[in-house]
Amino acid sequence: MIRLYALNQDLLLEREGVVAKAGPDFTVDALFGATDPVALATAAFFAGVPAQLPSPGDKLSPVISRQEVWAAGVTYLRSKSARVAESRDAGGGTFYDRVYEADRPELFFKATPHRVAAPGASVRIRSDSKWNVPEPELTLAVSAHGEIFGYTIGNDMSSRDIEGENPLYLPQAKVYDLSAALGPCLVISKDLPPPSTVVAIEILRGSQSMFSGQTTLASLKRPLPSLAQWLFRDNSIPAGCYLMTGTGVVPPDSFTLQSGDEIRITIEPVGTLVNTVL
Repeated sequence: MIRLYALNQDLLLEREGVVAKAGPDFTVDALFGATDPVALATAAFFAGVPAQLPSPGDKLSPVISRQEVWAAGVTYLRSKSARVAESRDAGGGTFYDRVYEADRPELFFKATPHRVAAPGASVRIRSDSKWNVPEPELTLAVSAHGEIFGYTIGNDMSSRDIEGENPLYLPQAKVYDLSAALGPCLVISKDLPPPSTVVAIEILRGSQSMFSGQTTLASLKRPLPSLAQWLFRDNSIPAGCYLMTGTGVVPPDSFTLQSGDEIRITIEPVGTLVNTVL
């Protein structure tokens, strides 16, 4: 397992506590375009020069260049229940029941690189929405060849009232400036995290915890590889992509994000992704 951090213009690779700065030939695009990204990252680690892990005050960038960000929905029972409830008045509740049980998953485009917030940076809520929540998600790194080679943490910011008004408004509820965050690092590994992996979130407003919750990947209904297989079915993604795998932690209906809130999402061994609301 190798952790990849983007710090300033440098790519830092950490393996078993040892850190190396990758050479100029090792780029994010090269990683996502490789036939064996794990082997490429391993070679870059051993060819790199000694370095230090980022300190808490360092400004990290998301490990992204030209990669698209996609997302899967209704992959956890809790998410399905929330979507049914929010869209019941619009007559869309049965859509979510059906996709939860169907073989074909819900997949949608989430973000281009310029819409992705860095670790420690700000995410946004829509100006025309009154009900906004973060969605903590294990996020897969998928190569241009459709192979999963790692994972990170994703925050799929969502305007629940807009999607709830009409399921056809989902792109507007999901896709806008700084509607996603990734980080703090990319774990590069041939092994996917086990079902016991905990996905945890806490939302702070000042010093007060407004919401906290957690789930495990054991509650994920669909096998992770199947999501990537469906995404790449009849679909080419030349620069590779990140694929958010859905959320199993949803704040109560009475909660909505406010400017200044701090969102903390933890998935080990990635770490904790921290963002504030603009």
